[in-house]
Amino acid sequence: MTTSFSKRESPAPGKRSFGSVPLLDLQRQYLQIRPEVLAAIENVCASQQYILGAEVEALERELAGFCGSRDAIGCASGTDALWLALAAAGVQPGDQVLTTPFSFFASASAIVRAGARPVFADIDPLTFNLDPTQVESFLRSSPHDKLRALLPVHLYGQCADMDRFQQFAEEFHLRVIEDAAQAIGARWGKQSAGSMGVSAAFSFYPTKNLSAYGDAGLVTTNDPEMAAHMRRLRNHGSARRYVHEEFGWNSRLDAIQAAILRVKLKYIGGWNDDRRQRAVRYDQFFAAAGLTLSAAQPEDSAPIRLPQTSALAHHVFHQYVIRAYRRDELREFLTARKIGTEIYYPIPLHLQPCFVYLGYREGDFPEAERAAKEVLALPMFPELTEEEQKWVVTSIADFYC
Repeated sequence: MTTSFSKRESPAPGKRSFGSVPLLDLQRQYLQIRPEVLAAIENVCASQQYILGAEVEALERELAGFCGSRDAIGCASGTDALWLALAAAGVQPGDQVLTTPFSFFASASAIVRAGARPVFADIDPLTFNLDPTQVESFLRSSPHDKLRALLPVHLYGQCADMDRFQQFAEEFHLRVIEDAAQAIGARWGKQSAGSMGVSAAFSFYPTKNLSAYGDAGLVTTNDPEMAAHMRRLRNHGSARRYVHEEFGWNSRLDAIQAAILRVKLKYIGGWNDDRRQRAVRYDQFFAAAGLTLSAAQPEDSAPIRLPQTSALAHHVFHQYVIRAYRRDELREFLTARKIGTEIYYPIPLHLQPCFVYLGYREGDFPEAERAAKEVLALPMFPELTEEEQKWVVTSIADFYC
């Protein structure tokens, strides 16, 4: 990009009396559903059944229906969900699993926990998702006799190109496991996240679109044998009390978290629609401010590049992420104005210190590395107001003017 930009017209300014614009404000959501949540928690407390049980079973049925899958298996976290999905898919020590280098750490660490070795392919710079072209190049040019699975991540709430990945899986005899941690309610074509791979892992960490009040996760699958296997694995490898068929883990879902998620599940469709509407509004404000590119402009003619949504994707905008020129300076400027931002993710997985044994070096995945230097997540949640969004974009325009 160029090092200077001409004066741009800011969007109609919002009220400048904001004490802050948070990256996420869960209090606003809680106030809407507080009576229902407290009643659900009281029901669990009255039942005295706190781990697994009827609430968890009901949530599993409801989420399986929501995702269009046969089964759902609740567990303690999204990280555990990834491990359960990998283990039940038959990933073993000595195997390899291909995934993206641009994701949260758990996408790769769960592979290691299953005993396998992560291998990476670069991302599509327009969507930030695993690039099918790079995956195909790897599959056709590298030895892959130890490769057992593909783990595409539906990053920021947008599904990866599952048509291409399913084609690769069929041709190269691989299993596809969806990392849908950020994508509850997202779709690829007519298929929902959680229904396209042999299994899919979801996270209900408190910042997610569908969020618990602590850690919680879930795996979906259409394979009844895999479902039964994951139910054993989450419970110390046991289907019958005190009889352990294999080594598993303590990864049971708490009933209170399940009860809270059941309350919120009724609203997730509307909340996701609100996120999509706010993403459109951001796009409009950035365009009005002259901060973004038109089709006729060269790449270095504007300081902001907006995310792209694939034609087949129904994006649920877990995050609204821009590419920003002088990203770190912009973030400091916004912080001074008490506007919340975050960098998802500042260090690509192949450059994490714990993965040095994989043998990757800087420059191996240039698009992931470039994204790590440019991405900035802006405030995004269903209750975010138009005035707050105007103020965010006005402030960004002020920085670049």
